[in-house]
Amino acid sequence: MTLPTPDTLPLATPGAAPAPQWLLTPGLMPHPQAVAWMESRVAGIAAGTAPETIWLVEHPPLYTAGTSARPGDLTDPHRFPVHQTGRGGQYTYHGPGQRVVYVMLDLNRRGRDVRHFVRALEGWVIATLAEFGLRGEIREGRVGVWIARPDKPPLPDGTAREDKIAAIGIKLRRWISFHGLAINVDPDLSHYAGIVPCGISGHGVTSLVDLGLPVTMADLDHALLNGFVRAMGPGTESV
Repeated sequence: MTLPTPDTLPLATPGAAPAPQWLLTPGLMPHPQAVAWMESRVAGIAAGTAPETIWLVEHPPLYTAGTSARPGDLTDPHRFPVHQTGRGGQYTYHGPGQRVVYVMLDLNRRGRDVRHFVRALEGWVIATLAEFGLRGEIREGRVGVWIARPDKPPLPDGTAREDKIAAIGIKLRRWISFHGLAINVDPDLSHYAGIVPCGISGHGVTSLVDLGLPVTMADLDHALLNGFVRAMGPGTESV
């Protein structure tokens, strides 16, 4: 299968660093087309005919359902298209202003440890946010990356409010990962109203721009690129 559009741009190549091939597709990529291309690339990685790949896209507005999605968490099923996926997790939103990072990595080379891999992805997001002066945090039982909001009133039980800025959901096939990350740069946060994001009520969602940071998508992409090897490692042959 060819690349999804002729406008796909290489950000980095395997020969430039011991990191995956990085691709950026401008514009809004239809979700079914993106999944089809990921399926093809994962098959190529497993066969040894394609490099590990990090693919940066944006999608038109839609909701995706992971393998743990609860029907009651889709509160407005008619607001946007709903796509079933094989990734882990529950309902999430994708749309313009959100950087979706599809992570196609070979865990046969990087260690067959799913928990460690998810923690490494979270660490990658946290390191990326730190470049903009933000402190991203993880919480036990809540996959993703969170921002403390002392500027907001606490929850009724006195718990401090936190907003989610990045969602994580992966799928593995023959120990090759796909799907990945969604980081909010400047999406329309009202679009989350049709779901209970990741099945978590009470806490909210935020974005870089919502937090007062004039960050562009290109700024985020470069921060992701700069922090990848430090957070994820170059990848080595398993012993």
